[in-house]
Amino acid sequence: MVFRSVKHIYAQLIDDTRSHTVLAASSKEKDGKNGGNITGAKSVGKLIAERAKENGIKAVVFDRGGYLYHGRVKALAESARAAGLEF
Repeated sequence: MVFRSVKHIYAQLIDDTRSHTVLAASSKEKDGKNGGNITGAKSVGKLIAERAKENGIKAVVFDRGGYLYHGRVKALAESARAAGLEF
């Protein structure tokens, strides 16, 4: 699931069967300098993919939360795919 605001972008891996958030990443982590832009979205995509790998998660269903698939949402998805997450 992807959430975005003007200043930041967030990604969560949610287990729908248990309604439980398994992992999360956001542009607020680390330095937060690139929060609301495409660079920040790419770093969040890479971070969520790395955390998923560490927890044995290889494939997910991408829910863009109603946002159009372009800009920051697209950058996050492509970065997660490039880091090895399948969806």
